[in-house]
Amino acid sequence: MFENPLTLQITDFISGIGIPVRAGEAPDNVILPGILIDKGTLVVDETKLKYPGDLLHEAGHLAVMTSTQRNASYNDVSKNAGDEIATLAWSWAALVYLNLPPEVVFHPDGYKGESDWLIDIFSNGGTMGVPLLQWMGLTAEPSKAEQLGWKAFPRMQRWLRE
Repeated sequence: MFENPLTLQITDFISGIGIPVRAGEAPDNVILPGILIDKGTLVVDETKLKYPGDLLHEAGHLAVMTSTQRNASYNDVSKNAGDEIATLAWSWAALVYLNLPPEVVFHPDGYKGESDWLIDIFSNGGTMGVPLLQWMGLTAEPSKAEQLGWKAFPRMQRWLRE
């Protein structure tokens, strides 16, 4: 479906967790080049996709939404700071699961120049956004995992919010 092996690996993961992915044309006015969110589906225009890791970030936005929100989403899905923070943690968990270098998602051209800072936080066991993921039922804060009987971040209990 996709020519770039990294794009293929990431889209296989995303579709495997239940977020539809399809190749298609993305307009120029999308938030991230080559990626359009259309009613819960990631439409990937590989000719315009600059960073395959951006797919994990956008999938994270969809993953932390309720299914109703996912199915109604179009293009710009970042409506509040809490969802953005949860998406950052979700993206970290996904890249750890896929055994990808952090720079694949947290690349220097993204995150308003804070990529290195985010990598440093998560690499050193930071749990920014994890309490929200726990509230959503996706993973547990490491200090609460045993008590909840859940997997501890960055491992995920499940990938999609219900």
